[in-house]
Amino acid sequence: MAYNVLIVDDSAIVRTVVEKTLRVSGCALGEIWQAANGREALDQLKAHWVDIVFADINMPEMNGVEMVNRMAETGLLKTVPVVIVSSGQGYPRLPEQAVYSRGDQEDSRRGAGRQVIERGMP
Repeated sequence: MAYNVLIVDDSAIVRTVVEKTLRVSGCALGEIWQAANGREALDQLKAHWVDIVFADINMPEMNGVEMVNRMAETGLLKTVPVVIVSSGQGYPRLPEQAVYSRGDQEDSRRGAGRQVIERGMP
């Protein structure tokens, strides 16, 4: 099964590095979409089937924590896991509850998130 991925970061260079890293990882990939901030990511999530999101925290317009909170409010976080990819520079350490991933719940669409979490990306 191929995973459809959304990469969210305000830096085009970081988005490209994450995409290239995923491609060389050997993980079966389907479509890869990109967004420059949380608001664009939410639009992409409405338009496309996404199995997993890789997101930065520090972004303009809507940051990663706001995006995850919006996903939780709409129920999307229950079916689409989010991996935070951030250098951590210039942003205080987040409390655990701010980025709790709900990885203990079965992905109701295809089980994709749980498989990635349990087995790791090859």
